[in-house]
Amino acid sequence: MKPNTIIVTGSAGLIGSETVKHFGKTGQRVVGIDNDMRSRFFGAEASTRTTRDHLIETIADYEHHDLDIRDAEAVRDVFQKHARQISAVVHTAAQPSHDWAARDPQMDFTVNANGTLNLLEAAREVCPEAPFVFTSTNKVYGDTPNRLPLRELPMRWEIAPGHEYEPGISETMSIDHTKHSLFGASKVAADVLVQEYGRYFGMPTACFRGGCLTGPAHAGTELHGFLSYLMKCTVTGRPYRVFGYNGRQVRDNIHSFDLVEAFAAFIEAPRSGEVYNLGGGRHSNCSMREAIEFCEEISGKGLTWTYEEDNRVGDHIWWISDVRKFQKHYPSWSFCYGLREILEEIHQAVVATEAVA
Repeated sequence: MKPNTIIVTGSAGLIGSETVKHFGKTGQRVVGIDNDMRSRFFGAEASTRTTRDHLIETIADYEHHDLDIRDAEAVRDVFQKHARQISAVVHTAAQPSHDWAARDPQMDFTVNANGTLNLLEAAREVCPEAPFVFTSTNKVYGDTPNRLPLRELPMRWEIAPGHEYEPGISETMSIDHTKHSLFGASKVAADVLVQEYGRYFGMPTACFRGGCLTGPAHAGTELHGFLSYLMKCTVTGRPYRVFGYNGRQVRDNIHSFDLVEAFAAFIEAPRSGEVYNLGGGRHSNCSMREAIEFCEEISGKGLTWTYEEDNRVGDHIWWISDVRKFQKHYPSWSFCYGLREILEEIHQAVVATEAVA
């Protein structure tokens, strides 16, 4: 019998829940691992419990495990339970905030690095031929992007015309000799482990180094979930703080649907030890000031915001992903969502949530 079980970590989070829904629709059995650590990191409003309950109720044959990926034995038990039926592993669980990491470096590192190692070892022991997808981050490049020749324009920072990274930052950028933030360092450790299990053990692994991953299912907070939290503040009248770079810092934004479609393309035709920068690219990006204008226009409300001169440690002034390597390897993949469509969906989700509250 052909393997038909996908294991998804962080299954109630933004990317994890999108992954569950995607593969649940294809008739595959989905096994989710998520213990709502997000509520511990960011408070009750960031809890993923509602999403978890919705997946259990609506996705046929969905199996949920409320366990911690730092528990190697518990992780191994889940893998062994499904053994030869595992067709892929999608690892999205993480401590996702570089601000929060400095508060508890032990927690941050053990979740991001040790947890990833536990999953890789379980996969190597039980299902070494199953594609292993890891949701990495552009923070593995540290603050090296800030040394690019950037120009401050009226609404955004932008790279000098003609620079090799004008189409976006590619995987050729070094991850060495840079300030990563502690979060960036823990994700580097996980990222390199995933690569090494591909290169050393020949396992089909890939690191997707995301820009801003977003969508209507995002439980945004001030420390994580840029567009979601910004729209939430605009709709509710909650004050918002902009940190550094004159509010002209640029991020590319990719909808969770588009990212999971990329995961699916890799799983269908896997490679070993691959690394892909995958964000909104030149297709979908904005500065903080531009994002504020979009949110105000879409919501019909004004945002109350203040500016703080100090930027966040290790934060990028300008990040746009060069997605051409992935598109070359998987030419059938393309973006379905642009920035405006993303923000309109987020606005609808925020309004619906506030109406229920």
